[in-house]
Amino acid sequence: MTNVDLSAESTAAGGSTFLHGYLAVPEGQGPFPGVVMIHEVFGLDDQTRRHADRLARAGYLTLALDLFSDGGRRRCLVGTMRAMAARTGRPFIDIATARSWLAESELCNGKTGVIGFCMGGGFALLTARDGFDAASVNYGRLPGKAQQDLVEALRGSCPIVASYGGADKSLKGAAARLDSALDQLGIEHSVKEFPGAGHAFLNDEELGPVLLRPLMRVMGVGPDPKSSPEAWQRIEEFFARHLTGNADGGPPTQGGGPPSNVVQ
Repeated sequence: MTNVDLSAESTAAGGSTFLHGYLAVPEGQGPFPGVVMIHEVFGLDDQTRRHADRLARAGYLTLALDLFSDGGRRRCLVGTMRAMAARTGRPFIDIATARSWLAESELCNGKTGVIGFCMGGGFALLTARDGFDAASVNYGRLPGKAQQDLVEALRGSCPIVASYGGADKSLKGAAARLDSALDQLGIEHSVKEFPGAGHAFLNDEELGPVLLRPLMRVMGVGPDPKSSPEAWQRIEEFFARHLTGNADGGPPTQGGGPPSNVVQ
């Protein structure tokens, strides 16, 4: 797997001066459907890279973008969250830059999806109407307090598959609200709440400061090996239908090798 430098492209677009990502390439020759992956609040860490590797094994050219490239998590987190609340700003330009880079890659079939977790899930939801062919939203915060705000924010979105945890105390009712909004808009979707799962249940290890992990468990944050396999299966089948044209939800054709403009 390889690291990608998108600094020139993002600067030209008015985004971050420095922008990097982790590119996970499937085996074989391609071309492959492309997926932009957006990390949690902890940044582009080993957990996110493992998520990207997983999608690559399923046949997706996956670019895990580092939204904190231009200064690190400590300096970038607040500004990134403010941009998400405002639904505009540098992170959205950076995500669009990543999508364009993937779509134009010699290894991509031209179809692109977006997937995000936690903070990244919120961005995946908000960018679902920005040229992507499918979006996967995983325990992402919903925009707006009123239901009509949510409906307007999602108008024109691509098909969406979403997963939430029923034990996630920070997002109570989010799955039902999202499902209702997408129903109202007539957007193809598959939203599921997993009763025993909490926030970040797709992860395979606990994240965050060690001293805070007991509190995070109380808040319903952490891996759920019982629910995560089904959630991943739903994501892969949904992407297969919308990014490869496989009506049965089967995996895309395998192939691969890194493009020429990546940093090893």
